[in-house]
Amino acid sequence: MTDPQILERGAWKKITPEIAGWEFVSFEVTVFDGQTLSFEADGDERALVPLSGTVTANVDGTEHVFGGRASVFEGLGHCLYIPRDTAVTVTASSGAELAIASAPATTKHEVVLVTPDDLPVESRGAGNASRQVSTLIPPAFPADRLLVIEVWTPGGNWSSYPPHKHEHEHDGEAQLEETYYYRLRDPEKGWAIQRAYSPERGFELAETVRDGDICLLPWAYHTTVAAHGHDLYYLNVMAGPAPQRTLQAAQDPELAELVSAWAEMDVDPRIPLIPRYPQA
Repeated sequence: MTDPQILERGAWKKITPEIAGWEFVSFEVTVFDGQTLSFEADGDERALVPLSGTVTANVDGTEHVFGGRASVFEGLGHCLYIPRDTAVTVTASSGAELAIASAPATTKHEVVLVTPDDLPVESRGAGNASRQVSTLIPPAFPADRLLVIEVWTPGGNWSSYPPHKHEHEHDGEAQLEETYYYRLRDPEKGWAIQRAYSPERGFELAETVRDGDICLLPWAYHTTVAAHGHDLYYLNVMAGPAPQRTLQAAQDPELAELVSAWAEMDVDPRIPLIPRYPQA
């Protein structure tokens, strides 16, 4: 398994287990220009998340039309879950962006369309560790391995904080491969910092991330901070060998106690940063 790494926009097209050096998570983003995407009825389950535009998916003769936001900063996401052994064809409005996450599955479930009506407008953290979270495919979702989360972090705030990891399979922690796909409200000037580190492995990574970059996290504590004035979005995909569906994570013991102070702190007043649906 390779070390955690960040790939710049333009340096990657599709993340596969072979590229990432792991076993489960695949991820890609397609921008539509009149083409049709087709996925065979194979052993992978898939999550289709429109980042912008409207998408039409035909599954076993049933048409699903979903999406519609102009960007990830205009409203909560839709997600169409496609189980293994299920073929699908996808078309979309010109310029629409579709994120496609997949993982090998051992059990087959039903097709499910998640809309913003199904999602709470949720905040996590407090003070300048406040962020907005929308869990499209949570542990309780009827899927095999895929877990999919959208996160919005106001400029200047910390996210995925305290730093945590999904590295070992034991009580309180699950082994999960993880991707962070970043978008910035200002795609030309916006930036954030991603840190991934492991005292256990003697590893340290701290890099600037920009719109369209992706981080691959096979292990390591990790946290993200949005630069002042630059709102950050990331789409978080996880899957792994855990025998049960869970997001259990081990927090860095040097920083975990900071959470105890949040009960006495206010959530950043900018949250909710994103409305449930795009505003008219």
